[in-house]
Amino acid sequence: MSSPPLKRVMRKGLLLVAIVIVGAALIAVGPTACYLSRGAWEEAKILSRRKPIPAMIADPRTSPDVKAKLTVVEAARRFARDSLGLKTGESFTTYSHVEHDTLVLVLSAAYQDRLAPYTWWFPVVGRVPYKGFFDFGAARKAASDLESQGFDVYLRPSSAFSTLGFFNDPLLNTTLSADSLELANTVIHEVTHNTYYAPGSVPFNESFASFVGARGAAAFFRSRGDSLSAALVDARWADDKLLGEFWSGLSHRLDSAFKAHPNDKAARLAARAEIYAAARRTLVDSIAPRLATISPVYAQRVRLDNAALLARRIYGSGLDAFDLLWARNNYDLRRTIRQIIAVARRNRSDPFAAVRGAYR
Repeated sequence: MSSPPLKRVMRKGLLLVAIVIVGAALIAVGPTACYLSRGAWEEAKILSRRKPIPAMIADPRTSPDVKAKLTVVEAARRFARDSLGLKTGESFTTYSHVEHDTLVLVLSAAYQDRLAPYTWWFPVVGRVPYKGFFDFGAARKAASDLESQGFDVYLRPSSAFSTLGFFNDPLLNTTLSADSLELANTVIHEVTHNTYYAPGSVPFNESFASFVGARGAAAFFRSRGDSLSAALVDARWADDKLLGEFWSGLSHRLDSAFKAHPNDKAARLAARAEIYAAARRTLVDSIAPRLATISPVYAQRVRLDNAALLARRIYGSGLDAFDLLWARNNYDLRRTIRQIIAVARRNRSDPFAAVRGAYR
């Protein structure tokens, strides 16, 4: 069984800390400047420790397991560039070691009685519903402050992020701990962000990259004659889509319940408690038996509150829409990627609607 889907995508999808160096140059004073400066310092340390991956593969001191994973990273990167047409730049041509097994802590928050996130604004990426912290103490304090204000708070680890092509992202030891299937997915996911990123459209960007990462990784392994790995990647994607559909339905039920009691907070909170209790039963009784790559324990223990739900929706929104367009393009992933980017650029206010309209 693989790790739960949110843990998988959070290894791949954190973007906010990606822009800290650019942001630090744009904002000179205030608390945001301190946050961005810390991020810029940490990013500079990561970049200063880069080693060429080919040299590591050739080094006899590199363990066989690490060599094998580095070889997959190199090959997946070439496949993303040559077969999928993604802009790889020099990303994932180097390796960098960080001191911790967790690179950053990611903070999300949401209102308890309505399905709305707490957001932060940053240069380049715009307004986003999460914030990454290299300073773990600062992350915990920020989470505590938001909890004291009555927000649902969700603080979790991440082992990777993308700089959207601004810098030559190295592979990190925190990412290298994943299996080869997830590594290929991670590389393709992140260079998708290098290729296209719509400011202010975080759920679209992450869901699009999740689609390309999963379908691209499966295609990569099939191109190598590894049908078993490709099938497992497909099974993980099917589980992600099943859970994405479940989270979407849960969101609609909560949103309807909240809107049904516009002037009664107590009623909204009572409805929320009932809906989440029913959701837990559905997860355990109906969803868990259908999951092929995720342990049933996930359904029993996964966190259920508004902050966690909105965080999961970032990576699991509209996944079927991407697959439907892919099928319409006769499963030509490169062509589908180009079409998604083109229609998203034409409808920046609602790129999901643009994708849905493309396959109708």
